[in-house]
Amino acid sequence: MSNARTFDRGTVEHVAKLAALSLSSEEAERFTTELAAIVAHVDELASLDTSDVPPTYQVCVPASALRPDVVVPSLSNEEALSQAPRQSHGGFAVPVFVEG
Repeated sequence: MSNARTFDRGTVEHVAKLAALSLSSEEAERFTTELAAIVAHVDELASLDTSDVPPTYQVCVPASALRPDVVVPSLSNEEALSQAPRQSHGGFAVPVFVEG
């Protein structure tokens, strides 16, 4: 690979800072090696000749292959909330786990 890119510890520390990650010295060293290996693999994939591979236009199952939507009886809001440890405004109340 003539266009191989190199990554140093400074690059890894910069990316970690952008991602708001705190890395130990050992982690920064390990991730420097791992990032270089990942990018080398991506570079290797990019160098493959895919000219004879037809484009993929559809990457998911077509809607016609799925079962039709059918309305069936379900729990009322009151029944669904009857066993909830906490409720609020007609729904389940959950603790905040991400603070802005």
